[in-house]
Amino acid sequence: MALKGIKVLEFAGLAPGPFCGKILKDLGARVIRIDRAGSSDDIDRLSHGKESIAINLKSPKGIEIVKNLSKNADVLIEPFRKGVMERLGLGPDQIFKVNPCLIYARLTGYGQYGELSQKAGHDINYISYSGVLSCLGRFSEKPYAPINLIADFAGGGLMCALAIVTSLFERQTKGINEKVIDLSMVEGAAYLSSWLWTSRDIPGVWSGTERGNNLLDGGFAPYETYKTKDGKYVACGSLEPAFYNQLLEGLQFPEDKVVTKEALEEIFKTKTRHEWEEIFKKLDACVSPVLELDEAPIHPHNKERTSFLQMSDGSCLPSMNWLNQSTKNQNFEIPMIGQHTTKILNDFGYTDQDIEVFLKEGVCQDSKNLKSKL
Repeated sequence: MALKGIKVLEFAGLAPGPFCGKILKDLGARVIRIDRAGSSDDIDRLSHGKESIAINLKSPKGIEIVKNLSKNADVLIEPFRKGVMERLGLGPDQIFKVNPCLIYARLTGYGQYGELSQKAGHDINYISYSGVLSCLGRFSEKPYAPINLIADFAGGGLMCALAIVTSLFERQTKGINEKVIDLSMVEGAAYLSSWLWTSRDIPGVWSGTERGNNLLDGGFAPYETYKTKDGKYVACGSLEPAFYNQLLEGLQFPEDKVVTKEALEEIFKTKTRHEWEEIFKKLDACVSPVLELDEAPIHPHNKERTSFLQMSDGSCLPSMNWLNQSTKNQNFEIPMIGQHTTKILNDFGYTDQDIEVFLKEGVCQDSKNLKSKL
């Protein structure tokens, strides 16, 4: 696997940081999540196959443990607002003293400088400052945020993982030291959406500045979703003339009728989603069923390509099968907070006696140790 042998320290957080760590783990890295000792609520659902060590970050000994882990790590990912890591004594300057080769990734909403750098925010705020939110939504309606995919996951976690991988390559080929990645999700979301800025002069794509009235955002009837007879939906993307003609053929659209959203809505409601799927299987019209989350993993195409992995509890997990890496011996268990504390400390050079003292003093927490006392 591409990143086998790379050690990553991921400070526990939500959404972008865990997704960044998940990508690196899925590429073969050993990802150690640093949780706060005493934490009980764990809503991170992107920790498959990671290890968890629970450390009291208010303890000087706990901070020294993090520094020792950093000494032997390749990457550190932190999701906190500006100044938090420095106040803990774990900022880049402090960490580079023990390991100048470490890639220090800072994944935040607004970055480490600028007038917004100290402010709180969420995905919807980051895409609002990026300019992207103004483009999303229906015609004559308010802007609409598409869950938290753009800033948190694409502009945040994915962009940060890309920056880390390229920094590792740069370290290997150029011998760089003390590399800090300052990834602002505002900038990540904007960069992800570069085409929104660069495509304004393409004829037919944009009809002006109004959202929802353009070729790809709901302003063109053959590029839209439509409800079917059974209350499900189909996605229609018949942009080019060849696909457009196949769409009309599949719908048996009357030659004397104008193609409008209202006309297409009326026709699509006459058959079930499955019936439309069967009709368009024989045509190349860019018409597809809108599969629900429980349907996508069992669709024949996705099953053939192993697009989703079946977990032991019956759930499914999207795969990285395009890299042709074997998942045979990979671990996809979601760790409990502090589940691997003792093992990690042993691996990084601490003795059993050291660990016993840390656990007794509350410097660290091991979930296995807690369970044995219950």
